[in-house]
Amino acid sequence: MANNRPGRVGEQIKKELSLLIQSELKDPRIGFVTVTGVDVTNDLSQAKVYLSVFGSEEEKQASLKGIERASGFLRSELGKLIRLRHTPELIFKFDESIQYGSHIEKLLGEITKEDK
Repeated sequence: MANNRPGRVGEQIKKELSLLIQSELKDPRIGFVTVTGVDVTNDLSQAKVYLSVFGSEEEKQASLKGIERASGFLRSELGKLIRLRHTPELIFKFDESIQYGSHIEKLLGEITKEDK
């Protein structure tokens, strides 16, 4: 049962961070951001938060900088919402899987056009 705990904590962090980013952050640099996943280490000391940002590359970088700037606030608020002895350190990364999936879908569409 203990080996499933990082997964449960990750899902809770994902849910709470999504709400915090949408409702609490007032930074104008932060655009349409979606938390797509959270990987928590087994000792619950770090959490990699995967973000999907809608917009151009400049808007994505600006949103990431804004969220990283607010990471201390997000971590403290997360600590108030989730009852853990130590709140994990938040590491924000872009989730490239959605972009990669649309690229593969586009390539498959081109292949089917060529076959017809």
